[in-house]
Order: sequence, then C-alpha cells, then structure tokens
Amino acid sequence: MFFEPSKGHGLSHNPIAACVAPRPIGWISTCNKDGINNLAPFSYFNLVHNFPPTVMFACNGLKADGTEKDSWRNAEETGEFVYNAATDNVREKMNLTSTSWHSEVDEISEVGLTSTRSRLVKPVRIVESPIQFECKTIKVIHLPSSSNKNPSNIVFGEVVGVHIEDSCMSGGKVDYDKVQQISRLGYMDFAKIGEVFIMPRPYPKREQG
Repeated sequence: MFFEPSKGHGLSHNPIAACVAPRPIGWISTCNKDGINNLAPFSYFNLVHNFPPTVMFACNGLKADGTEKDSWRNAEETGEFVYNAATDNVREKMNLTSTSWHSEVDEISEVGLTSTRSRLVKPVRIVESPIQFECKTIKVIHLPSSSNKNPSNIVFGEVVGVHIEDSCMSGGKVDYDKVQQISRLGYMDFAKIGEVFIMPRPYPKREQG
C-alpha cells in the first residue's frame, strides 16, 4: 500500500508508529519551579549522540484539559530532566504515569514508586529503575503543526551523570537480560528483548604494497 499521511491512510489504525518499532521508552522525571515532581513515559525517545552523550524526547499534543504537557515545559524552564529506564518489573506503574495528571500531582508517589535525589540535577530518580541518566537541557524545538491542538516539542539533553545498578552488569557490560527493558511497538503493543546476536562491523581491507 501507499498513502500520504496528510490525506489519511484508510486503515482502522494509524500504521506509522508500527513501522518504526521497537522504540525505546524514555521515562522522564522533571520538576517545576516549585519543586513538584512529574513523571511520564515517552516512546518518541532515543540516544542521538555519544560524544557528548545526548538524548531526546518528544511531546506530542496537549493534555486532556487542553494545557501544555508538563515534561517538556519543566525541562525547558528548569533546564534539567532525568531519563529512567522503563523495565518489565514496573511496566504497569509506567503505564499509569502516562495518564494526564494535573500539574500539581506528583505521579511518582501517586502510583507507588520510590524517588531518590540525583547528584547533579534537581529532578529525582526512580529507585525501581536500574538505569538513570541525569540530563541538562540543551535545546527545545517547537515543531510546526497543522493544528494548535496538536503541538509537538522535542527536548534535547546532555547526559551529565549515569547510574547503573551493579546487579545489571556482567563482564563489564550492561546485561540486557538482567535489565529487562521494555519498548513500544505500534498501537497498544509493547515488547521485551528476545534474541540477541553479535554482528561485528565490517571494515574495508587495505591494499598492501
């Protein structure tokens, strides 16, 4: 099939997200200027650079009450956020934090998670998550939209601090089986890592002589 997104797809569900899968989930914790915590998952998230390590997450649309989403606004106003790895052991609580809570509600305590102080930034970390990145906001891009009801904002942040649970390491490497990260597919589908295989990068042979 072929379709132009601006003209519709003619299917029962939009296939775009399902065509780019799996996608890592950025479980982003922030706080506003009054110190109120916020926690929300974003499947439009990724590591985009390694030197310096840089991550991004994108917020699409408005909250149910028509106000802006807290995560990108907090990250822009305070200049800080934390990435927490979304793992299988807390997937139900992660899903609860996707609800459009009011700005004055602390989702972390509301869903029964545990927070702990970060070392270099003000937003807290989620204890139940085995991997956390403390981040400084580099740039926020406000993407053009065909509707004021569906604004899109992309937040880029430099990773200034990394926390990895020792129990999730094996032989000096992060052990995927021990971390058990979950990812987003299309529709309401999620996944865990299955088969892992090694594929060394090929390098062109140099001519001798």
